Amino acid sequence: MLYIVDNAIPILAATLAGLLFGLGWWTVFRGSHPSPVPSAAFALLAVVAEFWLASILAGALILAPPEAPASVMAIATPIVIWIGFILPAFAVSLGRRRAGAGAILVEAGHWLGVMLLQAVVLKSVGLVPPAA
Repeated sequence: MLYIVDNAIPILAATLAGLLFGLGWWTVFRGSHPSPVPSAAFALLAVVAEFWLASILAGALILAPPEAPASVMAIATPIVIWIGFILPAFAVSLGRRRAGAGAILVEAGHWLGVMLLQAVVLKSVGLVPPAA
């Protein structure tokens, strides 16, 4: 997990980008319902979740096969993680709560956008592999 410390700047930049993307996403998709101001506890949870997601994504990008072009891996990695983990978890969890397909797509779409943006930021700022 030392790679997180070594890559603190790109991970923090990706965290901020993800949070800003989320604010924009929810502004567009909240519909006619006013958005309540989140509590401090929720805001902290969002920051920690975005930071952790960026950290895991950074690790996946660092471990990407060197034969693959970096730009391809920056886009493919978050899509594979989203398809393999995020979308099924949201479909089951929100489906259990009887959320409609539209709500599930909005929620899952938010996280796909966050992950794609975070991957681009991580690669743009630069990642450092852990020392051998």
